[in-house]
This record gives sequence, structure tokens and C-alpha cells, in this order.
Amino acid sequence: MTELPLIARARTYADAVAIRSASGERTYNALLERSATLAAALLADDSDLKEARVAFLLPGGYDYLTVQWAIWRAGGVAVPLSLSATEPELEYALADSASHCVVTARDLAGNVDSLCERLGIQHLLIDDVPDKPTASDVPTGDLPFVGPNRRAMILYTSGTTAKPKGVVSTHATIQAQTEALVEAWAWQATDCIPLFLPLHHIHGIINVVSCALWSGATIEPLGRFDIETVLQRVAADAYTVFMAVPTIYVKLIQALEALPEEKRAPFVAGFGKMRLMVSGSAALPASVHETWTELTGQQLLERYGMTEIGMALSNPYDGARLPGTVGHPLPGVQLRLKFEQGQLVISYGEPGEIQVCGPAVFAE
Repeated sequence: MTELPLIARARTYADAVAIRSASGERTYNALLERSATLAAALLADDSDLKEARVAFLLPGGYDYLTVQWAIWRAGGVAVPLSLSATEPELEYALADSASHCVVTARDLAGNVDSLCERLGIQHLLIDDVPDKPTASDVPTGDLPFVGPNRRAMILYTSGTTAKPKGVVSTHATIQAQTEALVEAWAWQATDCIPLFLPLHHIHGIINVVSCALWSGATIEPLGRFDIETVLQRVAADAYTVFMAVPTIYVKLIQALEALPEEKRAPFVAGFGKMRLMVSGSAALPASVHETWTELTGQQLLERYGMTEIGMALSNPYDGARLPGTVGHPLPGVQLRLKFEQGQLVISYGEPGEIQVCGPAVFAE
């Protein structure tokens, strides 16, 4: 049976560590086995979810990843929900996406119990799914074939101008976004990255999780950003790649500058040893970029993307990174600027609408 490339690649990493946390390590084989069992539970009496929407509310980590993979392997469309969403926001996402099932852990069940009952949506607790499939489950070898053009995920926009809109990505779209970043940022199986970004946005899902797992790297989920935990792990040389939003870099600068030089040294050294540090999801002030370089020797790599297109532009991995800019088109991305009247912008310093095309652009 032909598998999704992400799953096929995971098999080649087998016993490598995919997830490292305070509770222990999980290998790529563990992700494959658990996601197959969960996929069988989602399928129940069906042979293929046929793009049925499956929402899930879970913190970043092993359970989140196995559920995401399970939905995809069962032929469903993954709808990740925000852990900080209010009940009306959750209800909107569930109703708008026409989700037929919500997957949660028992400690989060109260967030969606009443909603599922009111909307007539199935509620699956991962705690109730045994580690190994039971005799009544779909055999994990009988999971459906899922082609690249199938819908894979619905992410909701921020809703700054109206109600949030559900952005639909296919498996091919997600793969194109991932491969472009893996190539541009030289991801390696020896990489390790902390994960504290929310996983209902493309930044965490694609730039961190998808790139790391595509490459055979290790993810260290930390829940929410905790500066003391992060600094101690940085001082221990735990990470080779680091991705954050500008506000986190501001907090790190404030924390480092508040320390005497001798206490600051191990943290500065840890940051300085990383091969890549990225800032995104908001504009990085040039002053923050410059201060970070002065403190750690690291030039932050700034990039630009959207829910609808993944990442489109990036400063170079090798070469100078100019503060206040977001670089050039990523591999496979075509981009142009146009005036409101429709003419192409061809000179520097002129504002224009960004138009993007390529295999990473969303389906609908």
C-alpha cells in the first residue's frame, strides 16, 4: 500500500527519537504505531473517512502528533482547535468546518462536552483508546490509501476583518510547504527544536512540527513558553534550531540583560551555538534584531508567510540577513508586487499588493 510520504519517511527513522519530554522519549516507531491504532478507532466500521472533518483539542506533544497523523491516515481532514479559545469560538470552528468528531484527552473534555452534545458531534477521548488495537478495530494494515490531492487540514485565520475563515490545505500543499523550508533552512536528522508555539497556527504546525518530523529530527514540547525552562535547556546545549515570535525575543533580551555578565554567559553561549534561530508571525523590529545579535552573536532569520500560503519569503540561511526585511521567495514560490491599478511594481520603495503562486498555496 502506498502511504503518505510523511508516514513513509517516518518509517526510515524508526528508532530515532521524535519527541523528548520530561516524561520520557518517544520514537518515530511509537508515533507510527499509536497513530495507526487511533486511525483504526476513528474509522470504526468505515474503511475511509473520505475527508470527514475531525477536530481535536490537545496540547502540543505526543498525543497531538499521533492524533494529527491518525486523522490523516484514516483519510480525514484535521481541524486543530485553540486551547485558549472561548466556547463561542470553539462552537464557530466546529460548526463552520462541519466537524463530525472531536478528539480530546479526559482533562480537556469539559471544554467541549456540552458543545458536542448540542451540535450532535461524536466525542472521542484518546484515554479510552488502548495502546494496541482490539480485535473489533480496523486492522492497521487496512488503512485507506490517501492521495496527495486529498484535503488534509483546515486552519482558521485570525479574523481581523470578519469572522475567521477556514483555510483548506491538501497533503500536497503541506508537503510543498514543508519541503521548501527543509531545503531553505537545511533541516537535518540531528536537529532538536523546542516547541512552545500554539498548534492551531501554521507557524507551529509547519515550520516546527512538520519540518522536524519530515527530517527525522527531535521535538521537545514545552507547553507554553516558560523563560526559566527555556534558558536552562539552552544552557545545556539542548537545541540546534529555535523558532519564536518577536515578543519572545524581547522577553529573552530583557531576561539576559537583567543578569550579571558571569550568570548570563552560559545562556549566551547556548544561543550562540545554535545553527538557526528564526523569528516570525509578526514584524521583527530592527532594534530587536540588532540587540539579539549584539548579545548572542546570532543573526535572527526573519521570514514571511500566511495561513493561506505557508511561508513565501525568507532571509537566507547562508548569507547576510538584513534587519527589517523578509528576504526572497522560497523554493517553488513565485511572487510579484502589483499596484492597485494592476501594474507591476518594478522599483524599490514602492508599496504594492503581494501576489503569490506555487504548490504551497491553499486549495480553498
